[in-house]
Amino acid sequence: MTGVYDSGVGGLSVWKELRAVMPSEEFCYVSDGAFCPYGPKDPSFVVERAMAVSRFLISRGADLIVVACNTATAAAITALRASFDIPFVGMEPALKPAALHSKSGVVGVLATAGTFKGRLYLNTLARFSGGVKVIQQVGTGLVELVEQGMLEGPEAETLVGRYVEPMLEAGADHIVLGCTHYPFLTATIEKIVAGRAVIVNPAPAVARQAQRVLAGLRGELPQKAEPAGASGACTFFSTGSDETLRKLVRQIAGDEADGYLYHSLYII
Repeated sequence: MTGVYDSGVGGLSVWKELRAVMPSEEFCYVSDGAFCPYGPKDPSFVVERAMAVSRFLISRGADLIVVACNTATAAAITALRASFDIPFVGMEPALKPAALHSKSGVVGVLATAGTFKGRLYLNTLARFSGGVKVIQQVGTGLVELVEQGMLEGPEAETLVGRYVEPMLEAGADHIVLGCTHYPFLTATIEKIVAGRAVIVNPAPAVARQAQRVLAGLRGELPQKAEPAGASGACTFFSTGSDETLRKLVRQIAGDEADGYLYHSLYII
């Protein structure tokens, strides 16, 4: 079973891609909505939450955990790998493909404050930003919009425009989504961008990496496409409200969501 963890519903954008490449896999998803957003919080607190959730997922039988949260990856992935004997796959900053494919030489990154401070992001920035100008923008308030299910409309457009327009005006031709919540705002971002830039979502690459790791763990060869068959069971736990969680799961999975299980969870 694969565990998937995020501060809230954003990690569902990664679960969507995991489910696409491993449809028969069983998933257990934890939304730590009671403490969302993680971005402004102290890294030590984020590490505590990540450790607690990981212990819970392992107790449920997870043999791989995908940390589907950029902030939690930045703060906790090293500690998680040192503390548990199962593999962890985190969110990789998608600066590399953006920098390599940029024609204008300007790349925008929309992320949380916690992600920008993380060693993984800073290392990637140092490695791949030599030939491009990187514009960093903290997306304050965007996580909260997604958690409330406000993915489109005037309020979403105003806030997204506040962050994205300056990147476009500076010449950015690629905008990297550095938070797993942000792909749920893609329709609004595309409306603002209006074809002026490529939106880079790292979730598909992370899902493929998880597939490779899981295949290696089980002594299998990763398959480009799994044979048709029954979908794996999915269980969702939330430390906060699960209203938006349920809506987004149904949006992603359609009628299959009727067979999924939802539980409230309190992790000390």
